[in-house]
Amino acid sequence: MSIPVTLIPGDGIGPSITEATIRLLEAAGADIEWDRQLAGTAAVHAVNDPLPAATLESIRRTKVALKGPLETAVGKGFRSINVALRKAFDLYANVRPAKSVLPGLRFDGVDIVLVRENTEGLYIGVENYVKIGTDEHAAAQSVAVVTRFGAERIHRYAFEYAIAHGRKKVTIVHKANILKYSQGLFLEEGRRIAAEFAGRVQVEERIVDACAMELVMRPERYDVIVATNLFGDILSDLTSGLVGGLGLTPGANIGNDAAIFEAVHGTAPDIAGKGIANPTAVMLAACQMLDHLGQGTLAEQIKFAVEGVLRARQIVTGDLGGSATTEQYTDAVIARL
Repeated sequence: MSIPVTLIPGDGIGPSITEATIRLLEAAGADIEWDRQLAGTAAVHAVNDPLPAATLESIRRTKVALKGPLETAVGKGFRSINVALRKAFDLYANVRPAKSVLPGLRFDGVDIVLVRENTEGLYIGVENYVKIGTDEHAAAQSVAVVTRFGAERIHRYAFEYAIAHGRKKVTIVHKANILKYSQGLFLEEGRRIAAEFAGRVQVEERIVDACAMELVMRPERYDVIVATNLFGDILSDLTSGLVGGLGLTPGANIGNDAAIFEAVHGTAPDIAGKGIANPTAVMLAACQMLDHLGQGTLAEQIKFAVEGVLRARQIVTGDLGGSATTEQYTDAVIARL
């Protein structure tokens, strides 16, 4: 039977790269029934709501979604729809792999999976202004919330992921030397969960700034990294940069009752509609989705085809130094199948 999946094409280049991914999945033989829904700016234009009830209901029904990039205004307008979706479905684990595939980069041998806590920390949205004198916005406060429950489940997810995927080491990244309460609780829970996996998975601890330095010097020494929301967000972009940029890295948002797979890069409005966008991130996100759906063999076949085209570096899009269109690149990946 066909597998129902919610499809959110997204904004900017989103519709183009998601359509390319659908074409690839069809060519690979994936039997998926797409339920197309809107979110972000496209939804505002269509129904004056950045996150329509129909989209939420679709994800509740299918429990799986594939999503293109969504536009979020900086410093004004509606809050990030990506964050809203994570909160709506309690998608507590963000999984971002970064693997060396593209030739000619500074590093090779990079194969890092960053597991980021996705619902707490500074992104929980507890913020307020403090009035001083007549200035209503004299000071601003943002509260980082780390719970024992949230820290426990993200650490457990990271260690279980390592076991399930044959990974050898988990690095717990923190700033408990300064933020002794919030980061201290995160580290405390990490140590407790790590003890349960002793002898099966190596564990190490790194202060976040030291980790960032080592990642740009010796990234090959890292395997699985687990971090709080803000630190994980920053470090996952850093690891993406090590392997060629956000255009090559997918993201999975996992909860107990739903999962959303996405391109983690922006909407690139300057090239929207020109047919030259790189669909790799969505293609690899679709591989994560297939693996989640129990179709790991098909996911590996598609990933192998994508990586083959990238390694050849003959038919790639402009952001990777080539001149291929989105369609030409997709044709090349399909041919590799």
